[in-house]
Amino acid sequence: MERILARRRWFFLQISGRRRIGKTALIQQALQSSRYEKTLYIQIPDSDAVGVVAACNGYLDTFGVNERISSLGDFARLIGKLVREGYVVALDEFQYFHRKQLSDFCSYLQAVVDQLASVGHEVKGGLIVLGSLHAEMTALLEDRDAPLFNRTTDTIELSHLDVRSVLEILQRHADLSPERLLFLWNLFEGVPKFYRDAFEQDVLAADREELLERLFFASSSPLRNEADNWFLRELRGRYDMVLQYLATHPGCNNAEIEAAMANISGPGEVKQVGGYLKILSQRYQMIERRLPVFAKPKARSGRYYIKDNFLRAWLGALQKPVSAAAFRPMGQLVKQADQHLQEVEGYALEDLVAQIYEEHSRLGIGDFPLTDRVAGYWDRSDVEIDLVAIDEESRRIRFGTCKRNADKLIASVDALKQGAHKFLSVQKKFANWNVDYVAIAPAISLGLRSELKGHGVKPQSISDLVSVYGL
Repeated sequence: MERILARRRWFFLQISGRRRIGKTALIQQALQSSRYEKTLYIQIPDSDAVGVVAACNGYLDTFGVNERISSLGDFARLIGKLVREGYVVALDEFQYFHRKQLSDFCSYLQAVVDQLASVGHEVKGGLIVLGSLHAEMTALLEDRDAPLFNRTTDTIELSHLDVRSVLEILQRHADLSPERLLFLWNLFEGVPKFYRDAFEQDVLAADREELLERLFFASSSPLRNEADNWFLRELRGRYDMVLQYLATHPGCNNAEIEAAMANISGPGEVKQVGGYLKILSQRYQMIERRLPVFAKPKARSGRYYIKDNFLRAWLGALQKPVSAAAFRPMGQLVKQADQHLQEVEGYALEDLVAQIYEEHSRLGIGDFPLTDRVAGYWDRSDVEIDLVAIDEESRRIRFGTCKRNADKLIASVDALKQGAHKFLSVQKKFANWNVDYVAIAPAISLGLRSELKGHGVKPQSISDLVSVYGL
């Protein structure tokens, strides 16, 4: 952002990322540290043209811009005028211009952007568009048939904080215990806003139940309505039912989802499931279909998961207890929510471990450099492997089992080795590779470590994995 702003010439910047990832905070901080004194921020409402015009006039008044508009065409022309005068104009929730009733705006803006680009060296301002629905932002700015195709000068995609950054937060404001990392990662993953909410409520270092009560259950809790306001408000039809099922049955396949929807709404609902899954994955990016490692893209063995940890935790553990807070004792509801969260954490552990492995490889630390993504493996013969890591250069392959409860690791060793044997019998390219096994849990006692080593399996706790960050 600083490099883009330092050019002091025309720019058209696209910033994308999930809700609450910090897009608005990024431009606010970057503009404060730049030499730009004229700025205009407008959050586009999910409305028709009249609603957008009214909202824009409100922002113009707030920012002291002595102009008013009466149409979307006026809005586009005003952007051009302000940018020529040295303004940086930021349009948040830009994806709403993908709506049919607002789509003309992009054609109006195309003419303005082309004029600005033709004299870019004379233009001291710029335009920033921010959006959280990736598919709709892509349709507006990257599809060949879109009016604004190939018009942006810069693109920034904001992703989650990495695990190391989350650990730095915990080191400063809580502790580095593996249990706390898993608990918070399961809730917040790497979304900065949620950690800030916990910090401002002074619960980053609190016990589980106090954190849940303060952030979700109290009448003034900052995250009480977060999911409904920022994730679920745009959904219609049966999408919420599909999400509810995926939250409590992560890793289910298409047939299982169809059976569940038929059981809830009748056989006629089955025909719609494919459409629900497509929109939830492609348009909203709320879910993803994962394939076993090395599977072909069209393999039928795909499994569906909710992509966002916060949404999964909310739907799978928090939504119902929070909604009952006015009718039942809060202490009971918080305990119930925490118990459900602990069940969800088993799935979050696998994702956390995969993330750590990939970070280690990218940073050149840890004991296993990767040449392929970390993934699981399964097939129709009930083979189930939580983690498969590949190091092509050293011809090494690692199979892992992940358990939230370390006491279950020994019982999973035989299944891990049997699954690995079947995997290797199918994937012939690994016939002469070095094979090792790991058993992963948040914490592993000395006695259990010795026992696992006796079975030819390397123990790895979360503490072991994060220790190489040197924090």
